[in-house]
Amino acid sequence: MEMVSKMVSEKPLVIFSETSCCISHAIKSLFNDFGVNPIVFELDEIPRGRDIEQALSRLGCNPSVPAVFIGGEFMGGSNEIMSLHLKRSLKPMLQRAGAMWV
Repeated sequence: MEMVSKMVSEKPLVIFSETSCCISHAIKSLFNDFGVNPIVFELDEIPRGRDIEQALSRLGCNPSVPAVFIGGEFMGGSNEIMSLHLKRSLKPMLQRAGAMWV
């Protein structure tokens, strides 16, 4: 848990993903369309990826990817991010976190 906290505290937008997950790809594409450059950790490609995945599950992330953190705060997975986007709340959050400047 401490490892995840350290990883997300260093950047305004962090996404935990897996290279083979199409939903993770869609969420990463959404942020890229906004002109935001998230820090992406591909759990199937990094050391201790399984440990991080277990920590995300304990946070309530089910499935464990994608897991999105904005300003160090866990925002949720794809359903929560798409809901924030549809409510027009996502861009203001990104701006407040310093991930987006427009």
